[in-house]
Amino acid sequence: MDKCAKCRKFGAKLFLKGERCTSAKCSFTRRNYAPGSHGGKKKFSRKSEYGNQLLEKQKAKAEYGLRERQFAKIFRLASRSKENTGEELLRALEMRLDSLVYRLGWAVSRKQARQFVGHRQFKINDKIVNIPSVVLKVKDKISPLKKEFTLKNKVTPPKWLKLDSKNALVEILRKPAREEIETDLDEQKILEFYSR
Repeated sequence: MDKCAKCRKFGAKLFLKGERCTSAKCSFTRRNYAPGSHGGKKKFSRKSEYGNQLLEKQKAKAEYGLRERQFAKIFRLASRSKENTGEELLRALEMRLDSLVYRLGWAVSRKQARQFVGHRQFKINDKIVNIPSVVLKVKDKISPLKKEFTLKNKVTPPKWLKLDSKNALVEILRKPAREEIETDLDEQKILEFYSR
């Protein structure tokens, strides 16, 4: 299934194609119905509670570009926390290196961010890394190896990050609060899916 079809399947923009998703060419904007030859003709089909929970989990996996095992591992780590499991899950997803590179505007999509990290374009605490799934901690510092990355940064960083644009350095000040995480995912449904 192509990226635009995923957005149409889940009924939400997942920004999987970067700048195209914000342009007039976005297929979700032009064809806001389910993908497939019968997508526009389908009547509203009522899903079971399980179906809605599964769809929300699949939507989260698609949005963050993860496979089942990776997503289940992050959920297990979040469930061990003493804090709210759903919020911890979203925090862990947002604090992955590929997500941070994307949020800071150094990449137009999470897929591109993973590629940049895999090509050893970033440092964490002055050490070059090539693993996009690294979950960063408070006080960790990220910086790009090349100066060109600073030119792409046209976004305002979230309040839980401190950007030193002169030195192209980003420090994690604290964990993000739920309202600071830009996603329309319903973490409660994901929690219910794994609690079955």
